[in-house]
Amino acid sequence: MRGDLVRKLAARCLTTGLAVLAFVVLALTGATGWGLALAVAALAASAAEQRIRPGADLVAETVLIAAAILVGYSRRLDDGLNLALVATGLVLLGLVLLVGPLRTAGGLEIRAANLPVRAWTPLIADRLGTALLGLLAVLALAAALALPAGVALAASLLVGAGAGAVALDLARRRFRPRAGGGAVAAALRRHQPEFLLYFSAPPGSEYQVTMWLPYLERIGRPFLVVLREPEFLTSIAAATDAPVVYCPTLGAMDEALVPSLRAAFYVNHGAKNSHCVRFTQLTHIQLHHGDSDKAPSANPVSGIFDRIFVAGQAAIDRYARAGVQIPADKFVVVGRPQVESIEVRPEPARGLAHPTVLYTPTWTGHHADADYCSLPVAESLLRRLLERGATVILRAHPYTTQNPASARQLGRLTELLVADRARTGRQHVVGAAARELSLTECVNSADALVSDVSGVISDFLYSGKPYAVTDMGDQGDRFVERFPLAGSGYVLRRDMSNVDEVLTALLDTDPLAEARWATRRRYLGDFPAEAYAEAFLSAARRELAPAETLTASTPA
Repeated sequence: MRGDLVRKLAARCLTTGLAVLAFVVLALTGATGWGLALAVAALAASAAEQRIRPGADLVAETVLIAAAILVGYSRRLDDGLNLALVATGLVLLGLVLLVGPLRTAGGLEIRAANLPVRAWTPLIADRLGTALLGLLAVLALAAALALPAGVALAASLLVGAGAGAVALDLARRRFRPRAGGGAVAAALRRHQPEFLLYFSAPPGSEYQVTMWLPYLERIGRPFLVVLREPEFLTSIAAATDAPVVYCPTLGAMDEALVPSLRAAFYVNHGAKNSHCVRFTQLTHIQLHHGDSDKAPSANPVSGIFDRIFVAGQAAIDRYARAGVQIPADKFVVVGRPQVESIEVRPEPARGLAHPTVLYTPTWTGHHADADYCSLPVAESLLRRLLERGATVILRAHPYTTQNPASARQLGRLTELLVADRARTGRQHVVGAAARELSLTECVNSADALVSDVSGVISDFLYSGKPYAVTDMGDQGDRFVERFPLAGSGYVLRRDMSNVDEVLTALLDTDPLAEARWATRRRYLGDFPAEAYAEAFLSAARRELAPAETLTASTPA
């Protein structure tokens, strides 16, 4: 997005500019102290850029900074040609040239968490760039203090020895791999997992996995999580006791998918899912990370899976309505287990003087046909809610801040609610406080929902409470045809011309109260509340049962 690009360009310009300036000052002027200070500033900028642009190529900048520090060091010592500094320079040159390739090679190694193995080499390789920047900072300090050149050489040789050990171990792994895989594969074979959860997604998508982990654990069988992006390893490993394995290559996947596995679960339609679907000995099951009438919820790619677990009949109808032909025997209705903790209100609550309203704007999507975001027109909606004495829970989609315009719009809404809270004392929930609450907690706290087209509506539907849906495409009568779930809610036009009418129905009269129960059964299945999640757990266990067990249990 545009804001992210600006940050990256700013970091790039700052790092390069400071590196060039430090070298020029030290090489062409006598201001040694200022030059060393600029070199340290360039190192700090480089470290910041590495956080903003992981894997950034900083070879040219690092060479300039190293050269500048060595020039300043030599000038501080003022003893002519110093062989120790020459040797230090050669070691630094070797490190600069090695860091990038070693980091790339380390990034191709399988990594794991929640397993009794420690693969130190890939981790060290990933941090060599930081180690080099730290070494240069030490050399800059040694130069400022005019310490003997032997100190600089010793420090450089120490880091160089570490890099050499990493290089040798990575070469051994690449050219002399162990038969049957490495330590991770051996630990997984001992673990004997029966199924895996496969995950590939953009940054910030961890919620797609964490919403399913408690239910996968309740299946009661050993499993593992396979990741295709390294940034998820720490956060997802913290959310489960199951082994979590990062597989950067297809070869790493071959190592991680041990013979005991019978099934693979998926939570989205990521492009890399095909890398796992190729293992035909597994049963491949799509779970999705929500149930909604959005266009992606009827993705034709679902057809590649052996089973598609859906919340209710409405999900099956959605594919048919979109013209996606998938054999009926692939679908399994399992409900939406994540709603089991949502409190149900069996009787409508009408005419509340001070209602609590949950507002959940979605993000703009990757494509125009998936842009259901109401943030551009939401201010008038919130002002009307405040006029009615409502307390608002503002819970935006996790991807909202990826779009600078959406981030600004969300910021203005947050300021509006914070100002009203200070003026009236109404305890609106916004910002970090809203993010800390689970969706279930938000639903249980609310009397009504205003949402864009998203999976939040399906979850809220379980409560039996009223909801309104924003028609951001100005589709009028066709809106309910495209998004049938809106038929049991109150539709807000894009121009908000009917906002008062909708809020009266939502908060006062609620004429669709009875219709929602039929919609609830169609979208979320008809399962007893006291054992709602058992539908999913039983279906998952059936897929894990050996074929002979299923045959034996089938009546003749």
